[in-house]
Amino acid sequence: MRKFVLFIVLINCTFNISHAQPNNYPDCYDEVWNVPGRNSSDSMPIGNGDIGTNVWTEENGDIVALISKTDAWDDNGQLLKLARVRFRISPSLTDNITKFSQRLNFQNGTIEIVGNNGKTKAIFRVDANLPVAVLNVDSEENVDLSVMLEVWRTQPRNYTEDEVNQSSLIQKPEEGVVYPDIVFENLPFSGVGVYHQNNHSIWGYSMDLQGFGDHKDKFIDPLLNRIFGCVLWSKDLKQKDKYTLVGKGKKTYTVYVLGKTLHPSTPEEWLRSAVQEKEKVQKIGEDKAFENHKDWWRNFWQRSWIAATGDANAEWVSKVYTLQRWITACGSRGAFPVKFNGSIFTVEWREGDEVKSDPDYRRWGGGYWWQNTRLPYWPLLSSGDFDLMHPVFNLYMSVMEISKLRSRVYWNCEGIYMPETIYFWGLLRNRDYGFDRAGLKAGEIINPYIRWIWASGLELTLMMLDYYDFAQDPQFLKEVLLPYAREIIRFFETRFSRDEKGMLVIQPAQAVETYQEGVADDTPTVSGLHAVLPRLISLESSEILKEEKTRWEQLLKSVVPVPIKDGRIQPARIFNPKRGNVENPELYAVFPYRIFAIGKPDIETAMNTFHKRWAKEYHGWQQDAIQSAFLGLAEDTKRMLIDNARRKHEGSRFPAFWGPNYDWIPDQCHGGNIMMTFQSMLLQWDGDKIYLFPSWDKKWNVNFKLHASKNTVVECIYEDGVIRSLKVIPSQREKDVIVCLN
Repeated sequence: MRKFVLFIVLINCTFNISHAQPNNYPDCYDEVWNVPGRNSSDSMPIGNGDIGTNVWTEENGDIVALISKTDAWDDNGQLLKLARVRFRISPSLTDNITKFSQRLNFQNGTIEIVGNNGKTKAIFRVDANLPVAVLNVDSEENVDLSVMLEVWRTQPRNYTEDEVNQSSLIQKPEEGVVYPDIVFENLPFSGVGVYHQNNHSIWGYSMDLQGFGDHKDKFIDPLLNRIFGCVLWSKDLKQKDKYTLVGKGKKTYTVYVLGKTLHPSTPEEWLRSAVQEKEKVQKIGEDKAFENHKDWWRNFWQRSWIAATGDANAEWVSKVYTLQRWITACGSRGAFPVKFNGSIFTVEWREGDEVKSDPDYRRWGGGYWWQNTRLPYWPLLSSGDFDLMHPVFNLYMSVMEISKLRSRVYWNCEGIYMPETIYFWGLLRNRDYGFDRAGLKAGEIINPYIRWIWASGLELTLMMLDYYDFAQDPQFLKEVLLPYAREIIRFFETRFSRDEKGMLVIQPAQAVETYQEGVADDTPTVSGLHAVLPRLISLESSEILKEEKTRWEQLLKSVVPVPIKDGRIQPARIFNPKRGNVENPELYAVFPYRIFAIGKPDIETAMNTFHKRWAKEYHGWQQDAIQSAFLGLAEDTKRMLIDNARRKHEGSRFPAFWGPNYDWIPDQCHGGNIMMTFQSMLLQWDGDKIYLFPSWDKKWNVNFKLHASKNTVVECIYEDGVIRSLKVIPSQREKDVIVCLN
């Protein structure tokens, strides 16, 4: 077997050399279409992290925007759209198709549509700092504009069988009802609007089912009386009816769509709050708001970049990396994390020309799977997008009380564990827990794929530790990392027994979804404890008591080593070899837990394990490409990266609408997979060490700026096998940089 050799290279270039973004970045990756679309499958995504829209121009010239929001949860715990808005300009934008274009402008954070023989330009944005989507129309000649609110939830309807399966909260179609929206008859201003009020809730039934019925009074129903919707207005338009605004004979128009969610609320309170938000937007003024918006995006693109060249594949990977970073930023600054199964950019499900659903449909429903949710978030460390990580931390912090209750009620232990599947209020999916409870005790979960997965909370703790190492934020340490980590570790201290030698025995257990029977001390959990506990113990903080560290040290001594047999990492210390899914749990020791990685002992064992792994898929949530990068396997990593970067959804026009793979469109775990792989080829970190080019193919040139621990930023230009420039900020971190040659 080929051995891995790590060379520490003395860098013969000058540090702190003048360095900048690649020429024309990020404009060089703008997505430009010169032919209008037919429907929502031909849409571009745009958003401000909370409010999102899919925007497309139809063959008749109409601009259509499908409006979404990260917290628009309905009575059944499903994430719905707010509405669809149609903008009709006359003369049509497609009257002369030869001069039509639709451009996603990264630098300005806008979609720019030019038509009507080049005479009319429409600029669409979702304001980075305000809760509004805005359309500006600027024409050389007078044009008319109609703005139409389109609503499809107009009557109550029962779920389809497929929706029952995807929801996993109910058993029969008649138990699931999609309730209608309410269109405003009269607003206190010239405009139109629509809202959805949850007058029902699946929460109480779920609490009863899952053994918490006696504790409902300690929590607030997260769904009941949640109201979400949008209002539209423009000083340039007049109201025609409750759905339509019209304007005639003007060269410029500005139209606002304000999205709002309140919980709990009443329609009167919701409208009053929406009007207050509208007044704030008007007070700021359009010119100032637009400039502030552009400043936000310009600063965003300055945080980091990767621009590789050398062949068409290098340039394509760089483009879709940028597109995916855009999608993540557009959907990860709201109240809730990115939904792995489409984010806020799902559209109607189509098979060819057949429409199979309304815009609210998403396979796998409204729940959060940790194995999927994590992948869009790991790359945000190296990209320096720390603010985009807050929603995922906030979600799991918000469900700590129900998690503590679960530990007490189910196992009479302390602390918390993080189930693989939860809804945003912290309960499992009802189907996973089990509808038929006859003969079952509270806490007996019937879904064999997820019932004994214990490692998820350890991975989130590791992500929090890395975030703290990168951002060096003492408030985060005090208010998020330590409170969460304490409860996760306390669970392992009190949930499991010890053997006669005092060693922790993690059983019952399973090795993620693949090994479900006869498992003890699964490798993901063992690796997680070995990765997290030393990091917690090494923290220097007055917030950590001495006796607390002593307990953590004792727990660490009781955790078995990562199991190795015949030169290969094993899925668990004990396991039945019968497989139930297509994962390689033994390689969790490589990523996410990084027990085996570049610069660490016994990497040959991990490489041997990787080459002989059973499952060799790497798209969607499969993490083979990332693990390959952490093992320094440049050729394998590059091959998988290129293949993943070409794996778009055939029915979608946008190049970074992935999937469905195992999930839905656009598949966000696949997008995060691509980002993490690309970054890890260029930069990895371990404590103080920063590894450059650990799995890079030297045939590709690259200009990159990426982040590392201790608030460190690395900028580098690599051309023709030579590092042309390298800048490390702060400069005292130069000594920690190791250039790897494989």
